[in-house]
Amino acid sequence: MDITTRLEFDAGHRIPNHKSNCKNLHGHRYAIEVTVTGPIHQDTKISEFGMVIDFSDVKKIIKDAVVEPWDHAFIVYQDDKEVVNFLNTLPNHKTVLFPLAPTAENMAFEAHKILSLEFKNRFGSQLKIKQIRMYETPNSWADAI
Repeated sequence: MDITTRLEFDAGHRIPNHKSNCKNLHGHRYAIEVTVTGPIHQDTKISEFGMVIDFSDVKKIIKDAVVEPWDHAFIVYQDDKEVVNFLNTLPNHKTVLFPLAPTAENMAFEAHKILSLEFKNRFGSQLKIKQIRMYETPNSWADAI
């Protein structure tokens, strides 16, 4: 059975060397949808009876592992030295050094990596991340499967 939940966060980024406006510093209201797959609990004596996992538990994991670290941060490609150096001059600035250019595709990929490891550590093979959908805008998103 698959379940999906959605959280939103705000962050800034830029795509170095982009041919259009995305080369400039800017921000988005991102949304992340996470689909988890696993069996429905049949034990009538547990809180999760009839569920794959409680939505609030999934949301807490996503919030702690991805949303909180990225929310109201500037997500910058680690090799974008001009912007990294600039951000380092700002006292107490929330900067996330990203291993790839922070496109919707790469953010979905990275979130999938982070959450897959988190779910494996917590649930073994019982629950798995099936898909991450990262919305950069309400009409544009990337799926990591």
